[in-house]
Amino acid sequence: MRVNGDEIKIDGQITIKALLKREGYPVDRVAVEKNGVIVPKTAFDTEFAADADRVEIVAFIGGG
Repeated sequence: MRVNGDEIKIDGQITIKALLKREGYPVDRVAVEKNGVIVPKTAFDTEFAADADRVEIVAFIGGG
């Protein structure tokens, strides 16, 4: 699987939420795109990613 351009190894499938936690992203402050399609936050628990997928994760950072 490619995550933000880097190859990572997973066993089978993983939910988007589990992938975010595994990679150290704050689940509540990110946007996720899988294979060019935005994944709604409401689907993070039910949307799966697999070896052939490309996932882009954008973390929101606050500032002043």
